[in-house]
Amino acid sequence: MRLTRRHSLQIAAASLGAGLLPRIAAAQEAGPFTHATEAGDVVIHAVDHASMVWETPSGVIFVDPVGGAEAYAELPAPDLILITHEHGDHYDQPTLDALPEVPMITNPAVADMLPQAMRERVTVMANGDTGTALDLPIEAIPAYNITEDRLKFHPQGRDNGYILTIGDKRFLIAGDTEDTPELRALTDIEVAFLPMNLPYTMTVEQAAEAVTAFAPRVVYPYHHRGSDLDAFAKAVEAGGSGAEVVIANWYPNGEE
Repeated sequence: MRLTRRHSLQIAAASLGAGLLPRIAAAQEAGPFTHATEAGDVVIHAVDHASMVWETPSGVIFVDPVGGAEAYAELPAPDLILITHEHGDHYDQPTLDALPEVPMITNPAVADMLPQAMRERVTVMANGDTGTALDLPIEAIPAYNITEDRLKFHPQGRDNGYILTIGDKRFLIAGDTEDTPELRALTDIEVAFLPMNLPYTMTVEQAAEAVTAFAPRVVYPYHHRGSDLDAFAKAVEAGGSGAEVVIANWYPNGEE
């Protein structure tokens, strides 16, 4: 694992309530974060929890936008919106209503929930579908739970993750998932966004094991409220994949 000085982890002792996991307390980077591709730079802005904005050479992509239009007021306007699934921290109709009327990609369940007028600009992608968005190749991959007491949160076949190929690099948005066989089998991933919080997605150990299996060059823990990111970084290092762990500031208001 390569932890750059800019992304170094500093864990401060914190007073935590009983039963809470320790949290990353310092050295969270506000970004934005730039990744070079042969087509041009991809600039990534962490907005909140699972919401982010990507500036790509082909246009601006909003991923799972929630929190109202004010959360995006200082960011470039979208050319495309991606939604992984229906939960309120990923799909928020009032936020969508307040954003520009641009093309959207959603899983089938979210498409069915949208107002009729909005459905006219939606491309529906189910698990395994491929296509293009902003002239970029995109794949919808499965995102689901595999642990018995978590199956109700994200049933197999309903929700999406996405892989976008930008220039010569493949970028993974895992969505709300555990370390499924499909996730572990991925190859040639440059940048990966992996969730880790209970009871909804993965433990930090599961996420680190997934990193060991599919070996992205860079991994961002996201959707990690309450998770021990120091333990994740150490587990990634122990796994020997060589992945760089980037700790972005997903909780700018301190509510992590």
